[in-house]
Amino acid sequence: MLLQTRPSDSVSAAHDRLYRSLRTQVMHGELAPGEALTLRGVAKRYGVSMTPVREAMRRLVAEGALSMSASGRVTTPELSNERIEELAALRALLEPELSSRALPRVHFALIERLQAINTANAEAVAKHDAVAYIRTNLEFHRTLYLRAQAPAMLAIAETVWLQLGPTMRALYGRLRRNEPPSHHRLIIAALKAGDEPGLRLAVRADVTQGLRHLQN
Repeated sequence: MLLQTRPSDSVSAAHDRLYRSLRTQVMHGELAPGEALTLRGVAKRYGVSMTPVREAMRRLVAEGALSMSASGRVTTPELSNERIEELAALRALLEPELSSRALPRVHFALIERLQAINTANAEAVAKHDAVAYIRTNLEFHRTLYLRAQAPAMLAIAETVWLQLGPTMRALYGRLRRNEPPSHHRLIIAALKAGDEPGLRLAVRADVTQGLRHLQN
């Protein structure tokens, strides 16, 4: 006997797909700071009703990925210097700890994977592809932090990345990178050497250095 999908199930699935797609766009800097999103526009682009769009946007506003004005206008956040500093401080606290917890579980295959991601990151820089640069940069960090087996801590880190996504895109445009950041190589070297203090230092420098350029 075939199980029939209930309407509520299909609405829930549509909402989840839309939420994940919008979340990825924001996190990877596909949307600029202050970019407006309308229910009608998003619904038309994805070919869905306004209900899943409304629910997805509500979740993203709650996570800080989108901002909603008193009039109900939804935009990607434009972060103040104080907010950038706060989020950078959170990264500096969380991510060295995640890397430290990951270190005992690092193996050769993981290091090879990180090197491959870093190569893709360098290719994105060479092509001046901001979205690919942000995507591969976050993939590098997530791949390492998954080894920490600290899901609550990683979830908080990903929420910070989500709030910073559009701002990171603005940063990339300001820096006009011609080569990938050197800190990834230092992170890999510390992992190979089992050097926990060096690893913490390299991760901390990597996640905070660029954000300083956004503060006037």
